[in-house]
Amino acid sequence: MTRTLVNRALRDCAPASDATFARSLAVLAGELLLDLRTELGHQDPDALRAAGDARSHELIVNELARCRPADAVLSEEGKDDPARLDADRVWIVDPLDGTREFGEAGRSDWAVHIALWQRTGPETGKLAAGAVALPAQHRVQATAAAPPYPPLSHQAASGGRLRLAASRSRPPAFLTGLAEALGAELVPMGSAGAKIAAVIDGEVDGYVHAGGQYEWDSAAPVAVATATGLHASRLDGSGLEYNRPSPLLPDLVVCRKDLAPRLLAALERCAR
Repeated sequence: MTRTLVNRALRDCAPASDATFARSLAVLAGELLLDLRTELGHQDPDALRAAGDARSHELIVNELARCRPADAVLSEEGKDDPARLDADRVWIVDPLDGTREFGEAGRSDWAVHIALWQRTGPETGKLAAGAVALPAQHRVQATAAAPPYPPLSHQAASGGRLRLAASRSRPPAFLTGLAEALGAELVPMGSAGAKIAAVIDGEVDGYVHAGGQYEWDSAAPVAVATATGLHASRLDGSGLEYNRPSPLLPDLVVCRKDLAPRLLAALERCAR
């Protein structure tokens, strides 16, 4: 085992803010995953994927238990504890988003998601902090220092078609019709975090998904996206709610606010 995989932990359990802590934890887990790719290689992709999910989850929950012991945790790789529904603070994490891509040599569209949901009233709550590490791209997006509001994608700004990020393995059936209605180009990518990061960077103009996502898939990237001023909602324009009894949150739209009315109107016609 490589030296950096041994005794890996955050040095400081009480950084300036939860946002700073989320960023540090996402980076730490991302470093572990990069080391793991080097250690195990890609000869057995399924073993690499399983180890990535398990080891990143273990690191994250151990650090949360050590540094935020009073908070609840909802992780893709952990058992869902119903006690989180009564908690005031819940960390919603995906230790390895884009597990499929993580197991493929040369792919960089996988991520680590760390988000904090915080109760603001008896029946409401909000995403209070979030970080998305893109370890193979050597970058991280976080609410601790939210990126600037993105421009139009270069292609759209040059008079070309809009660009929409789409799942490379599970695109919704209506997506081709939506792209035709908007005169848009579909850009397949892996991790939901990588796709929303592409919207935040202005590489694409929006991201639409339906069918098969959970809270941990979107919480952290949505926290960062909304911190930049982007639009994020369900396909019907309703708000995204987190820390619900069922963690299923199957559909999602993230885009620039100026594009949202047009995109939502097209979705109303195409996604019936």
